[in-house]
Amino acid sequence: MEIDKPTTIMCTVVAIDHTNLCYRVCSLCEKTLPENPTASACKPCNCSKSFNFSNSSSKRLFRVLMSIATDTKVFVVIMFDRAARVLFGCSADEFFDFAKTHPYAAMAVARALEGEMLTVTLSNPKNGNAQHLRVVSVVPLRSGFKPAIETMRDLYRVRGVSLQPSS
Repeated sequence: MEIDKPTTIMCTVVAIDHTNLCYRVCSLCEKTLPENPTASACKPCNCSKSFNFSNSSSKRLFRVLMSIATDTKVFVVIMFDRAARVLFGCSADEFFDFAKTHPYAAMAVARALEGEMLTVTLSNPKNGNAQHLRVVSVVPLRSGFKPAIETMRDLYRVRGVSLQPSS
C-alpha cells in the first residue's frame, strides 16, 4: 500500500511477529543500543561525567511488526512505542519483565490480538530505507477491548488458580 499523506483506515490484525517486540535505547537520547547487556551505556551520552551510568541508563521501546487486513488488501506495518502502548497497556520494559517470568507471553499476546478490529493512522516511514508503513496511532474498535498486559495477567492468574488444589 502506498500513501502520500497520513491515512486513517479500519483494519483487522492478521498476525504479529512475537519474536522481537522491543529494542533497547539510551534513556537520555533514545539512540538504539545493542541487546548485549555488557554494552549498556550510550557512547555519546557516556562522555558526560555529570551522570552516573549503569544498566538503568537504558530502557526498552516497542517495535511491533504486524500484518493487517483491510477490506481489499493484507500488508505488513510497523508500530513503534507510542502506538503500541495503546494495545499493550504498558511500557515495553514492563512487558519485557512480564515475559521473562512468563516465557510464552509474547506468543500469547500475538494470538490474543489476532482478529482485533482497529482504526489505525498510517504514515510513510521517516527513514528512507524503511520497508513498511508506520502505524502512528491506533484505536481498538471492540467495546470490551482490554490491553494485552491485562489479558496476560488474567490468563496467567487463571492458570495459577486452576492449578491449586481445592479444599
